[in-house]
Amino acid sequence: MRNSSKAAEPLADLAIDYIELYVENLESAAFQWVDRYAFTVVGSGGSAEHRSLALRHGEITLVLTEATSDHHPASAYVLTHGDGVADIALRTADVPAAFEAAVANGARIHRQPTRHAGDGPAATAAVQGFGDVVHTLVQRAPDAGPGLPVGFVPALPAAGPPSADVGLLDIDHIAVCLNAGDLGPAVAYYQQALGFRDVFAEHIVVGAQAMNSKVVQGGAGTVTLTLIEPDSTALPGQIDEFLKSHQGAGVQHLAFSSQDAVRSVRVLAGRGVTFLTTPGAYYDLLGERIDLSPQRLDDLRATGVLADEDHDGQLFQIFTASNHPRHTLFFEVIERQGAQTFGSANIKALYEAVELERTGQREFRR
Repeated sequence: MRNSSKAAEPLADLAIDYIELYVENLESAAFQWVDRYAFTVVGSGGSAEHRSLALRHGEITLVLTEATSDHHPASAYVLTHGDGVADIALRTADVPAAFEAAVANGARIHRQPTRHAGDGPAATAAVQGFGDVVHTLVQRAPDAGPGLPVGFVPALPAAGPPSADVGLLDIDHIAVCLNAGDLGPAVAYYQQALGFRDVFAEHIVVGAQAMNSKVVQGGAGTVTLTLIEPDSTALPGQIDEFLKSHQGAGVQHLAFSSQDAVRSVRVLAGRGVTFLTTPGAYYDLLGERIDLSPQRLDDLRATGVLADEDHDGQLFQIFTASNHPRHTLFFEVIERQGAQTFGSANIKALYEAVELERTGQREFRR
């Protein structure tokens, strides 16, 4: 079913409100985000079946939820997948209208709209996304700053000096691994049901392995999903292993934007975050591919940050080593200096870097 422009209008303002991760141990997970990534606890919530904390860095809000009862969906989620992203909550000015438009165009209902009193969201609803990940629709004023989920109590300001200036700004994009054959239907679902646009496609071959990737964007380019499936005609590789370890489709990584990736990486590395490394040969050739000052090239080499460019400018990105027990979820720091794409050359570099990390190597080789 094709969505009409009139039906899509209530979905035109979608933006990421928060990302909810289901975790096995709330205190341990929160400590990692606060200690290593300099997030601040800004609120808490819960019920007889779960405990949650909201954390924030820049405009990024993460919600960590631990089940305290088998009846809460976080219980089955963690048993199946381990810690991971369960909800990509999307802000909109009118939840009932956005929900009605999405469902009319084929969105699968997860939770009907509900009005709420108090200082939190005015209304919420939820539709299915990919795998068992959902999208909670959250109604806030379009110009409102970051908020908390329904029922959360704001945390008191932390005492003591401010945390280190890591410089993370927002969620740049979310990378999703899908089962082979599911890429086309997933793209069609987001286009038809949620009014997303198909903005980028890539087929990546690394040795005998390969994958297909498409990028879809919602709102005014404010929600970006990089959807990836393994090429079933090639040998199994990194994406296949994610799907096996995660036991199905799911979020492979969250990409955090930064005004200065080199500085962010230096601060994060000093706080104990481990990044994938890049061989010197990459930087020996980088200056021939991209116009960079000698100092910039030296800074990239020293921190392992990758670089690429498109017609609009340059981008710089780096990926963390996964510390997930199943080696699934990891993270990215990305700086855009005008670039609108996702680093065609570096998508392959990501695949190679993660592939060698998966096999116990710390560098990819040319």
